[in-house]
Amino acid sequence: MKKLIILILAAVALASCTTPKTLGQQYPAMYEEQPLTIAIMPPINQTTHVEAKDYFYTTLYMPLCEKGYYVYSPYLTMELFQQESAYDAERFLENDLTVFRDVLGADAAMFTIIKDWSRNNIGGTIRVDVEYRLRSTKTGKTLYSREGKITLDTSVNSGGTGLAALVDILATAVSTATTDKIMAGRQCNAYVLSDLPAGKYSQLHGKDSANPAGEKIISATVR
Repeated sequence: MKKLIILILAAVALASCTTPKTLGQQYPAMYEEQPLTIAIMPPINQTTHVEAKDYFYTTLYMPLCEKGYYVYSPYLTMELFQQESAYDAERFLENDLTVFRDVLGADAAMFTIIKDWSRNNIGGTIRVDVEYRLRSTKTGKTLYSREGKITLDTSVNSGGTGLAALVDILATAVSTATTDKIMAGRQCNAYVLSDLPAGKYSQLHGKDSANPAGEKIISATVR
């Protein structure tokens, strides 16, 4: 009897661990604070690809707007960031954010950490690894965090052999080298921010808390 009880308790515990979380359970602070306005912080670039920071910065505005938030234009806020030495967002990642609330009126600041941004011309892939953190300027809480490891497949494969296969390799190299450098960043935004609870300007605002939440770290290969 004792063994049966132990087995039942183990089964219940396992079921509770495997039950998918909802957005409300995974990001409760988003629904408590309900941020309306977001300031996009300059990305924190941990790669050797020095241009990745500027490329990726330009991709963040639109997906956040489409999620229903009022987003301050990165170009208009850049002067403030430079004045406050915030272009190096590392200084604020774990520190007080009230300056952005006081000066801009922002409810939250979106930080992104670029961990990988690499291109393999011969293999036909562009890989990005970006961590997203949305922090409250009022309480300092992390309202939302998620990481995307996205590989953009730009390979060309006609199914041929011999000379045709060689042509495919050359075509893959050209395709990868000429692919828009921010395309992979856009794909990463699309995958990761799909899990961001909707803002006030979205028809889904206040209606998505019961939706299933995705994994905190997402990996995908897209074309």
